Amino acid sequence: MNLLHISDMHFGSRHWTGNSKILLEKLNSYSADIIINTGDNTTDSLESEFEDAGKFLDALKCKHVISIVGNHDKRTMRCRDFYQAYIDEIDVIQPVNSDKCSKRNIFLDEHTSGITENFTDINFIQNISLDDVSLLIVCLDTNELNRDNGYIDREMLRSVSLKIEQHTYNKIILLNHHSILDSDSDPLFNSRHIIDFVTRHKIEHVFCGHTHQLALSEFTDLYHQHSFRQYKNGSLSSCNSPSDSNMFLFFENFGEKNMTIRVVRIFIDEDQLSFKEEIISIS
Repeated sequence: MNLLHISDMHFGSRHWTGNSKILLEKLNSYSADIIINTGDNTTDSLESEFEDAGKFLDALKCKHVISIVGNHDKRTMRCRDFYQAYIDEIDVIQPVNSDKCSKRNIFLDEHTSGITENFTDINFIQNISLDDVSLLIVCLDTNELNRDNGYIDREMLRSVSLKIEQHTYNKIILLNHHSILDSDSDPLFNSRHIIDFVTRHKIEHVFCGHTHQLALSEFTDLYHQHSFRQYKNGSLSSCNSPSDSNMFLFFENFGEKNMTIRVVRIFIDEDQLSFKEEIISIS
């Protein structure tokens, strides 16, 4: 099983001026069974930005493209409407007990003009079967409306856990926008709740973005005897990042003993692109 990981495209005012056609050709040259996109598809979550991001994602030649939201995708009250209209019309997991939700603006006034759905969190699960392997992809919304810091709602974690227990699978991975192992100026405040969630469900692989900086990390909980790896990607195409932060990751033989990670860095030269690839063996 091969995975391609992209993140932080930032369509809109922070999207790069690079040649997207060449970038798409490069992405499509990799034999990916699944493409995972860990958020910040837009700059200001405008409808036009979601539409442009959706067109780019639709041009990826892969049957399974899984996209989550980032903090920049939740800057308008209609962000969930736009996500489901242009990115993916997935079934969002509802809280079992909405009265216990503590995230700011997780519910909007249902009479707010223009919104279709007043529940703003976008948590969901996808179960994909490939070569007799069932992969459960758990997607958590670590973003609050109109805030860059991350926050996970504990009632939503409980609700997602109940959904996981209804599935049968061979492997399970987690996608969320904010890192749960390291921090930056806009951190995920209660990351320990997600780490507990990862330990509970024996998740061994976590994918994220947000900081536009590559970090491949491993965490071990000695008490509970559980380890997991976090793969934090750089930006796919943001104009406000250093030139070596534009990149994507390609995982060959994902989850196997002979897994390798290809770090593909992207450099802009006027209307052309060049790529530098590093291969990291994981034992």
